[in-house]
Amino acid sequence: MGLSDGLNDPNKKESVVADCVKLIDEQVAAKGGIGGLGMKAAYGTVKGVRPGYVASAIDGLLPQAFDALDPIWAEGAQTADPVGYLTQNRSRAADALLGITDARIERSNNGIVRGAYNRFRKSAKSDVEEAVPGLAKIIDNYTKG
Repeated sequence: MGLSDGLNDPNKKESVVADCVKLIDEQVAAKGGIGGLGMKAAYGTVKGVRPGYVASAIDGLLPQAFDALDPIWAEGAQTADPVGYLTQNRSRAADALLGITDARIERSNNGIVRGAYNRFRKSAKSDVEEAVPGLAKIIDNYTKG
């Protein structure tokens, strides 16, 4: 059973989305310096597109994200520590996730979102890598029993 299979319950998915939004909010809020100010401004712009935009985007990306992370998670499950394994392989996980968002942004008709994403794409990998441990805990929380 893949990650997406384990998270198909609509009630569970809604909670996963909410936890992912919270994780992103916390990651952005923790950013400091000039780069952090720019990221906070860009994230604020994206959040201002419409209420619930970030949650809606996450909801749409989750199935592909879980499919992309599933092989890494499965390797980790074989070690009996998928959270630790995904965390140790955060660079690989970030590449898998960014491949999905890059493709999605390329197809986007929303110039505001595309512009904000493109401004921060070069530094995005390290930001995604920082979020992987939190994402791994979210996945673990919703895939247990």
